[in-house]
Amino acid sequence: MKKALMLFAQGYETVEALMVVDLLRRGGVELDMVSITEEEFVASAQGVNIQMDMTLGEVDPMEYDAVILPGGMPGTNHLKESAAVEKLVLAMNEAGKIVSAICAAPGVLGKYGLLQGKKACSYPDHEVYLEGAKVVREPVAIDGNIITSRGLGTAMEFGFALLTALEGQPVTDQVKEAIIYQELK
Repeated sequence: MKKALMLFAQGYETVEALMVVDLLRRGGVELDMVSITEEEFVASAQGVNIQMDMTLGEVDPMEYDAVILPGGMPGTNHLKESAAVEKLVLAMNEAGKIVSAICAAPGVLGKYGLLQGKKACSYPDHEVYLEGAKVVREPVAIDGNIITSRGLGTAMEFGFALLTALEGQPVTDQVKEAIIYQELK
């Protein structure tokens, strides 16, 4: 079983976070919701208060296969400003783990220098923060160990891309069937 962690900061985007948590857990990924502060509950930008599984200080990043940064404001700014988040993300990237972000959060990866020469996408207004990236306007961009996505409307595709990267296409297909997923034509 693969393990992933999602980093939560006050002001995250509710559906971008919880859609991915739901899809990965349905697919058998052990996913920990991690507060970047010592707060046990973290509120979304939409006022949804979620209890976390642990705090960042309790995490050993080498025990995980992937890190996920949800978007949302001001959550993305809190992620970007955290030295502990930067240290964890850089360590996981250095170890070749999956580093992923959606909506405004790919700009965090840009700030950390992880998008140099890589294909990446984000919320349109935040593309300027994809420092060094080859910006694409696809729902999900995958380049090596970096997976990025554009926003709330692409959260399901982002979750499926992560699930496929972690558990393989057959597991993703099983989850799609179980939730009666209908691809847009």
